[in-house]
Amino acid sequence: MLNAKAFGLAAGVTWAIGALLLALLANFLGYGTDIVSLVGTVYIGYAPTIVGAIIGAIWGFIDAFIGCYIFVWLYNKFAE
Repeated sequence: MLNAKAFGLAAGVTWAIGALLLALLANFLGYGTDIVSLVGTVYIGYAPTIVGAIIGAIWGFIDAFIGCYIFVWLYNKFAE
């Protein structure tokens, strides 16, 4: 049986770091600006700026935590 909270936290931190780094790369190097703009249509405030990167990291953590928590919870229910 998987620990849903631990899995959600791990996924949330991983996704938040990825969103943060992508926005910072877009800000400083111009790499991935289209992807940041696309994700910014879902994550309100996410943009290729320093503040936008932090906002995107927060949204990404919440999104991945909830999604993965539900995924593992369902997995555990089906595995019983």
